Amino acid sequence: MGFSVSGAAALIFLSLFIAFGALYTATDNSFQQVTDAQDDRTDRALETKNTALELSSAVYDTGADELTVTANNTGATTLSLNATSLLIDNSFQTNWEANASVDGNGETDLWLPGETVTITLNTTSQPASVSLTAPSGISASAEVTT
Repeated sequence: MGFSVSGAAALIFLSLFIAFGALYTATDNSFQQVTDAQDDRTDRALETKNTALELSSAVYDTGADELTVTANNTGATTLSLNATSLLIDNSFQTNWEANASVDGNGETDLWLPGETVTITLNTTSQPASVSLTAPSGISASAEVTT
């Protein structure tokens, strides 16, 4: 065997070593991303299971043209008012958080388990229904009464 055969064999083994290193790195990164995605899915499923809302009342005051919605966080998950959606007659409402208070505190965004949020909005006519939806997709609806 001459130098060219030994050199070619060394070059082939070195190339295989480099290729195996690249393959291992790519496989390890892919496996880690799949594992992280499965962990995120499990966390979201647990959050959804632990989220519960109860819309205790939706009252329209015809004299003041005000809609007052009262809801309870009956689950074990802390909710954010900014991430919670309010629909009135299936119409998405924006900036309603400024008119909301959690257990009398209008400055907080956090809606802890066991706390009650009260939302007071000015409307020109009596809506038929109200719905609150948590970030996890859990929703509570109620008909508006007078």
